[in-house]
Amino acid sequence: MSDPSEPPAPAELECVASGAARAAAEIVRAAYGRPHPVGRKSSPTDVVTQTDLRAEERVRRVLLEATPAAGILGEEGGTTAPGARLQWVIDPLDGTINFVYGVPLFAVSIAAAIDGEVVAGAVVDVLRDELFSAHRGGRARGDGRPISVSSCSSLAQALVTTGFSYRAELRDTQGEVAHRLLSRARDLRCFGSTALELCWVACARVDAYFQRDTEIWDRAAGALIAEEAGARTEMPCPENDDLVLVACPAVFEDLRAVVHPVAA
Repeated sequence: MSDPSEPPAPAELECVASGAARAAAEIVRAAYGRPHPVGRKSSPTDVVTQTDLRAEERVRRVLLEATPAAGILGEEGGTTAPGARLQWVIDPLDGTINFVYGVPLFAVSIAAAIDGEVVAGAVVDVLRDELFSAHRGGRARGDGRPISVSSCSSLAQALVTTGFSYRAELRDTQGEVAHRLLSRARDLRCFGSTALELCWVACARVDAYFQRDTEIWDRAAGALIAEEAGARTEMPCPENDDLVLVACPAVFEDLRAVVHPVAA
């Protein structure tokens, strides 16, 4: 008899994450055009909608049905069972501001961590109904087909994406970094969904992504998917001033030297 406290294999967790992400995407897709903001989170520009709450409720139900012993860390609903070996990290609507304004670019992101290590993840581009997924050691997929990062060989030829903090005091610094990068890269874009931008690195739609002041639910699934697609990744730590940096290998070091020059 199997031990119910033993987490499923990463490949199985990828399947569970994919199913839960698609279930939440159905709710978000049906509500598009009717955002109904219900409150603010970290700042006046960081809002939560009824759709965020309903989508997270659906995700939690699906995940607990499949893995009843797991804990869940959700952007809207907080933490349950923090001592469980398996922890789900969920963002039911990554790109809420886009959703509120009717910009057709937002995602559902779900990651699974065992003993603190992210081992599986899924991200659904809600309106395109496009699924990105991976498990550790199993490569990355887009709608079930293998994906890999671009072969871009220099920062000068790289299309780079980024995002900006909801905290006003950080935006001036982030603007200075963006200004410094503009003359060194092919171009710089900001789409408003960390999860999707990380997946776009994974499938070679863009060559790199960086940002400071992200949350674990923004990046957990997308960063694993990018890594399994061949990207070099760096996650936030005190030594890098909370930097997320994900890029195709040939671009990584030069990009890091621009966005984190103290360590260059």
